[in-house]
Amino acid sequence: MKDPIDKRKSDISSVQEAIGDLLNSYKLKGKFNEARLIEGWPKMMGKTIADRTGKIYIKNQVLFVEILSAPLKQKLNHSKSKIMAIFEKELGSKMIDEIIFY
Repeated sequence: MKDPIDKRKSDISSVQEAIGDLLNSYKLKGKFNEARLIEGWPKMMGKTIADRTGKIYIKNQVLFVEILSAPLKQKLNHSKSKIMAIFEKELGSKMIDEIIFY
């Protein structure tokens, strides 16, 4: 007899796969991941950076981020590859090819 916990894990995995399949079939996975990145910006970058961030949007796999502090903008420009690695780790896939801080 199967353990109920194993069954639950199996069901959760199946639901996750089903949602992934649904997003893929309707070609929404990219938009879903973009929304996750934008929504997760404060958590991934921290309160200090989030408080100095204006608009954020993605167009053609380029992330555009309005930074309200010139010194912070310069520092972030030097850390683009590190920031992209944070996104990839958090979201599980490479979503953007470039970041432009303006």
